[in-house]
Amino acid sequence: MKLYSKSQLILASLFVLVLSSATTFLLSHVMSEKEDSPLDAGVSVNQYSLPVQNNYQGSYTPEEQINIAIYEQFNEGVVNINTTVLSYNFFLEAVPQEGASGSGSIIDEEGYVLTNYHVVEGAQKVYVNLADGSQYEGKVIGTDLENDLSIIKFDPKGKPLTVIPFGSSSHLKVGQKVLAIGNPYGLERTMSTGIVSAPGRPIKNDDNLIIRDMIQTDASINPGNSGGPLLNTRGEMIGITTMIYSPSGGSVGIGFSVPVDTAKRVVPDLIEYGRVQRGWIDIDPIQLFPNLVRYGDLPVSEGILVSSVTSGSPADKAGLRGGSRSKAVRINASTIIYLGGDIIVGIDGKKITGYSDFYSALEETRPGDRVTLMIVRGRKTYELELTLTERPEGRL
Repeated sequence: MKLYSKSQLILASLFVLVLSSATTFLLSHVMSEKEDSPLDAGVSVNQYSLPVQNNYQGSYTPEEQINIAIYEQFNEGVVNINTTVLSYNFFLEAVPQEGASGSGSIIDEEGYVLTNYHVVEGAQKVYVNLADGSQYEGKVIGTDLENDLSIIKFDPKGKPLTVIPFGSSSHLKVGQKVLAIGNPYGLERTMSTGIVSAPGRPIKNDDNLIIRDMIQTDASINPGNSGGPLLNTRGEMIGITTMIYSPSGGSVGIGFSVPVDTAKRVVPDLIEYGRVQRGWIDIDPIQLFPNLVRYGDLPVSEGILVSSVTSGSPADKAGLRGGSRSKAVRINASTIIYLGGDIIVGIDGKKITGYSDFYSALEETRPGDRVTLMIVRGRKTYELELTLTERPEGRL
């Protein structure tokens, strides 16, 4: 075993100390240069490059940099929407008063704004407030009650606008990060983050209509966020924030957004026609209810009774049968139901239990489409194929 002298051990210790100090200096110099580098190149998010307008990249995590970049690039594409509605005073005089307030997304440089129907419902006037503080009077040019969507148009008078790009909602995954930008409680363009809690939720709205494929998220969504965009980490709109589940009225982490694929399907119709052109069966549909089932001794307790069929319509020509006038039942002063007609219990394989299922089954159809009905006639079940016509305006 070789022994070292005291002087040799001291020299070796000094060498290790000098080497360690030099290594520490070089590492700190490299890290300092990295932290001081600007963000002019932007934050790379997949194939996108989102610029962050600051020089403190080292102060933020990569996830924070994405949040900041998306907000800085797209927040000005989110507008605040205020409305006025008419009410009546003690003397029955019409008096304008403040109505609903919400958010919206600019989807076109010409001034088209996508928002919720309930934000502009019953509005006499609509005002669009931009990020720079300017305000424009808008016009509601299209509404879709069934999906709680609406299009507003305002004239930007040549002002450049930030447009929120459409993404896709067809391949969302639980756990996928989402960001919501809006104007809750009148606060100027705030952002909250969360994840997709569940895609494809069928949710019944206040009008007892089912909105299909809703996106459930835990991102904080408050009343003022209604109509604003739900974004993915590429800054693309994947949904339109619409409603929250809350016993208290505040956000409890259960929010729902209309999928952007639904918006992409209906927006062209809203802009061109002011409403969505959907398929329709030319009948007077009546949802079954217990007293009617007992009184008519009906063979099923759920479905849509065909009270009458429009004469000469495709439904009539296909053989769909309405009720008999000899079996009329008066429900109230304005409603008479004719018993004895077919009962629709299925459309294209979808079970029909009532109005919600009936309208939901026809929601994506177009005039001219052919559908297969499952009907109960007497005590037997039949299939019947027919061509859809265009749903009359205001028919719900």
